[in-house]
This record gives sequence, C-alpha cells and structure tokens, in this order.
Amino acid sequence: MKFFLPTILLLSLYLIITGTTQAQVEQVPLFFGDLDSGINSDWREQSFRATDPTQYRLAEEDGAVVLRADSRKQASGLIYEIEVDLETYPILIWRWKIESVLPAGNALTKEGDDYPARVYVVFPHWFKPRTKSINYIWANRLAQGEVVPNPFFGNARMLAVQSGNEQAGTWIRECRNVYQDYRTIFGESPPQAGAIALMTDTDNTGGQARAWYADIRLVAADKDADPSLYCP
Repeated sequence: MKFFLPTILLLSLYLIITGTTQAQVEQVPLFFGDLDSGINSDWREQSFRATDPTQYRLAEEDGAVVLRADSRKQASGLIYEIEVDLETYPILIWRWKIESVLPAGNALTKEGDDYPARVYVVFPHWFKPRTKSINYIWANRLAQGEVVPNPFFGNARMLAVQSGNEQAGTWIRECRNVYQDYRTIFGESPPQAGAIALMTDTDNTGGQARAWYADIRLVAADKDADPSLYCP
C-alpha cells in the first residue's frame, strides 16, 4: 500500500497533464477577449480608406462573451493572423446570429456585395492578386450551399452557409471542413492558411446590419472528416 498510493497519484497527474495537452492540440480557440479588457489584440481591425469602420464590441449573452457587430453604411473586418495546416486542422467551427439580412444584398453584384455576417479563411500569396479566400456568408438571395466568385475579387469565393431571414434572431453553430471546401471550390489541395477573419458590412448597399459571433475555433481531424460530426 505504501507504493500503491503514490503510483495512483502519479498516474492521475500524468492523465491530467496528457489530457490537457491533448485538448490543446486538438482545438485552437480564437478568443475574442473579455469584458474588462476588451477585444483581444490578436484580432486586428482591417478598415477601408473611404469607408467608416463597422463597430465591433464585446457583449454577454447567456453567460458567454460574444462579439457584437453594428454596421450603418460601414465596412471593416477583424483579422486573426494564424498559420494553419489544413491537413491537420481542417475543421472550422463558429456560432453566429443576425438581426436580419440586407434587403438590397446580392452576392452577384458590386452594389449588393454586403453581408450581415461572414467568416472567412485567407490563403495569402506573396503576389497579392493571387491571394485566395473562402467567405462563409449569411446570404440574402443565394441558395444555401451555393458558391459564387466575389464581384470585386475573383479569387475570393462566397459560400452561402445560411441564407434569408428564416433563422434570423437564432444562434446557429456552423462546422465546415475547410480542407474539403477548398478542394471543391478551387480544384486542388489547399496551401497553408494565413488568417481567419470576420466582417459585417453595409457600405455598398447603404443599409444597416447587426450580428453576433462566438466560439470560433479550429479542430484537428482527418482531412476527409465529416464536419457534421463536430456540430451536435
């Protein structure tokens, strides 16, 4: 018994340490920050020269800290620069909610290129015109699941994860296999991703939108994993 108890304690400590390490390896949360300190500085604002920026701030809903976005004829995004090997971390998970879609929103035109909410993955290239991105959007007119080129940037593809007002006002959890989405959209295996970004924008339509984002994270899995397994 003298040796048994220390062995149990050491084993328990080992399981705690390795379990914690495993959890850290399997998921990479992109924290928004806390109410006292504000938005995490890892989320860098990307503004546009001729447009006032969207207003992003932290809020609390159901005991969780979430990011709220308010846009009135405004546009700016928040970018989290992080190098991601999608063969190891193919799954992107987040929650979002919108107040309503933009009546004049239309992903097929420059004048309608506004969205109450979007989360996107950026694949940078040293020659900027060759930078690619997948924009997971809450669309107005596109059918759910439809993919179209962005009217301003052909290498940015818009994928309608949600569409219309049916789910407006409700928190929705999304799970995407970015590795497989890239292969389907661009016809090749993805390079290393360089950033995760989000944006609520209304500058082209001149409208207004409010959205909330929460729980953005990358998850390690097989690159062919079914993303629905991660969205109970």
